[in-house]
Amino acid sequence: MACSGNNAEACGGPNRLNVFTSGATPPSGPVTNPGPPGWVSQGCYVDQAQRTLTTGVATTGGGGALTVALCTAACKSGGFSLAGVEYAGECYCGNSYSNGGAPAPDGLSGCNMPCNGNSSEFCGGPNRLDVYKAGTGSPVTSSSSPTSSTTSSSGTPTGSGTATGIPKPWAYKGCYIDNANGGRIMTYQDPDNAQLTIESCVNTCIGLGYPVAGMEYHTQCFCSNAIIEGGSLGADTDCNTPCGGNANEECGGPNRMSVYSNATLTVYQPPTIQKTGLPGSWQYQGCLTDAVNGAQRTFPWQLILQNNNSAQNCLSQCSNFGYAAGGMEYGDECYCGDASDITASGATIQPDTDCTMACSGNATTICGAGNRISYYAWTGTALNTWHQASGAAAGAYEFLIGGVVIPLITQPGVNGKVTFVEKGGTGPPNTTGTYELDLAQINNFTGAWRPLHIKTDVFCSAGLILPDRSGRQINVGGWSLDSTFGIRLYTPSGSPGVWGDTDWQENVNELSLQNGRWYPSAMIMSNGSILVVGGESGSNGPPVPTLEILPKAGGVITLDFLQRTDPYDLYPFLCVLPSGGIFIAYYNEARILDPGTFATTKMLPNIPGAVNNFEGGRTYPFEGTTVLFPMYAPYTAPLTVLICGGSTPGAGIALDNCVTTQPEVANPKWTIERMPSQRVMTCMATLPDGTYLILNGAHQGVAGFGLATSPNLNAILYNPAAPINSRFTILANTIVARLYHSEAVLLQDGRVLVSGSDPEDGVHPQEYRVEVFIPPYLQAGNTQPTFTITNKDWTYGQQIQFTVQLFQGTTAGMKVSLLGAESSTHGNSMGQRILFPAVTCAGNTCTVTAPPNANICPPGWFQMFVLDGPTPSHSHWVRIGGDPASLGNWPAYPDFTPPGMGAIVQTQ
Repeated sequence: MACSGNNAEACGGPNRLNVFTSGATPPSGPVTNPGPPGWVSQGCYVDQAQRTLTTGVATTGGGGALTVALCTAACKSGGFSLAGVEYAGECYCGNSYSNGGAPAPDGLSGCNMPCNGNSSEFCGGPNRLDVYKAGTGSPVTSSSSPTSSTTSSSGTPTGSGTATGIPKPWAYKGCYIDNANGGRIMTYQDPDNAQLTIESCVNTCIGLGYPVAGMEYHTQCFCSNAIIEGGSLGADTDCNTPCGGNANEECGGPNRMSVYSNATLTVYQPPTIQKTGLPGSWQYQGCLTDAVNGAQRTFPWQLILQNNNSAQNCLSQCSNFGYAAGGMEYGDECYCGDASDITASGATIQPDTDCTMACSGNATTICGAGNRISYYAWTGTALNTWHQASGAAAGAYEFLIGGVVIPLITQPGVNGKVTFVEKGGTGPPNTTGTYELDLAQINNFTGAWRPLHIKTDVFCSAGLILPDRSGRQINVGGWSLDSTFGIRLYTPSGSPGVWGDTDWQENVNELSLQNGRWYPSAMIMSNGSILVVGGESGSNGPPVPTLEILPKAGGVITLDFLQRTDPYDLYPFLCVLPSGGIFIAYYNEARILDPGTFATTKMLPNIPGAVNNFEGGRTYPFEGTTVLFPMYAPYTAPLTVLICGGSTPGAGIALDNCVTTQPEVANPKWTIERMPSQRVMTCMATLPDGTYLILNGAHQGVAGFGLATSPNLNAILYNPAAPINSRFTILANTIVARLYHSEAVLLQDGRVLVSGSDPEDGVHPQEYRVEVFIPPYLQAGNTQPTFTITNKDWTYGQQIQFTVQLFQGTTAGMKVSLLGAESSTHGNSMGQRILFPAVTCAGNTCTVTAPPNANICPPGWFQMFVLDGPTPSHSHWVRIGGDPASLGNWPAYPDFTPPGMGAIVQTQ
């Protein structure tokens, strides 16, 4: 199975582990952990009812999963400098010892219970705490004078380099001066050991995976990967203190360390502030306070880089995700944010001498200290420019009409109306399940809503507009039992202002999916067939990692990658690529499938997530939205895919970025663009001028009932024609929270219909109100162009005439856009596509050339707009590419009325 963080690597399989080893000899049994990175063991302390460390804390996974590292991490997060583990599963924190707490008189012997989460280390014992202190200095229990040896001796110690039990290739490297530059020359210190010998210290370091060992002042053992803090050689005669466990050996001396190693020693000078060799346009600003007196963090985004924190790694990550302020703290912590965060948190610059800790990834440079950030700012060209529109340029939300259902899916129909399909169980008890909204009767509530009927529950189903002559709407899948197998078909009828007489048709006993599906996606293939992909078996059931074709063509095909990434891959994003392949994005992965065999032909790099969490996802339940960039005749430029919003596993931190890629180029990469705000449960509407309206959703959480907070009320315009990182314009706000189960679709007059929201959170209501968003191009006071067209059934490459009337510009600057019929649900705009075909004009008579093939333009229905500068006309529906899969004759069952083949039925 591919790794979730790198799909080019294997990470085990069902009940199988990929096992790796460092080659180091593992410890023979439980040992006292010398301290996770940044912490030093202080030994075993007495505890009692009045606690030695007074604050008990919960750790990740609870007491049954406790390790020393989990406890120290929890204490560090709470701002404590002391951490203690007790009774195998308890964690306590403090900044000082209380209630007479002191080292246990029996030493380490009472701290003898293996940790519940790691049986190779001790987690205290009954009324005994293994205590750890933040930092790299001496344990607070260290003796300041020699302790008498338990090994008798006659004569003089034999010297540092004469120990006989050291494994090869370990060897004595000399007597090094400690603390000469204000810090220890090795990174980790074992608890004081009155029985210390050279052999015992070396074996301790081997067990912990370190290549360097040092003995000091007869009882102290240190381990490291190198000599740090500018440690230098002293005279061998300075290391003259007998070892506590063998008076015939010498274990350093006062501020002198007997050093042994299994390789050539590396010596690092004391770390300094890195001011040169920085990535990009970063510049050092100073030593900045953080979380002063337990207040909020200065910067919002934290990464823990235990082994590779450095200015290069940290700051590159910040700027890659669009953050212009950042820095490093406590050696292994990286923070990203904005300069405004400093003002908001009240952080201040302190003397550089407050930042003293070496970076975990570069021992020669400083990465802050406790509650101190080595702060850097981006001083070059702005990483992102967000435009703030006002007045008419900001667009506007308007109330359209009160609703009769809370839609799960909205679909503009070729009859000029909009179909609303609702899930069962949360609407009025007398609802028919689906209605058709007639925009021509918007001032007549009864006339505006024509009731339609469905038999099974469409909760979390998929929808499309078919390329048949009637532009039928199809809905597949559903919530449970028969619903998950459902295939429902509706033939639009009537005209604006006139009710139709058709209704949804379904009979699961006649026509059904091969696999029941909840949260599937659907797509029209280049051959005109219907592709249905993924889902679960209903009501949070097992995954359905398969695809199937409608009308039925063979059996289902299993996609192992959907099995592996369930439940984070529901409602996968699908599209036909100009090369003929099928692009699929799911969770945080993307690939191209062969349209015949559905085998993978190309893997893309993993999709970036959050700045501090690469596991951020884009499909349900993390729910971002994917759209395709405009394609312009002659359609030779690589197709670009845009994905915006999403969230992260666990805490559900909504993403604040969009990403783009060109799947068909030789080495596709993802480009990150930071959005003005975080957004999950995003909706995107493609506009006729080639821009995209981003709206709805929340600032925090994931998709699902009651799982998101803080509605995002702001609309944003994304302009792909603008330079990278300057494509977002902040538009108007709404007063209506649009959370789970909200939608946005383009209307024929160029407005965007905004509907739905069924969060079931006890805070925000089930939302029946229907709004429209009026884009800026309709707010400028320009008259919309008009056009007439007779031929609305196009073949590929055909030239079609139409006549146009413009009111502002001339036909020399006029454009035509074609927008694919869409079905909006759960952030997925199934069928979305926009093309700008070639157009020529002679006077007011113009000729448009249809797209050349089914890979550029899969067969289907499109809204045709004429653009007079930025101002769009009202659209006409046209069909392009015919009905190559003969869907017009499907299904041939008594309860269905297919439209047959032939010329299209008259449309709006």
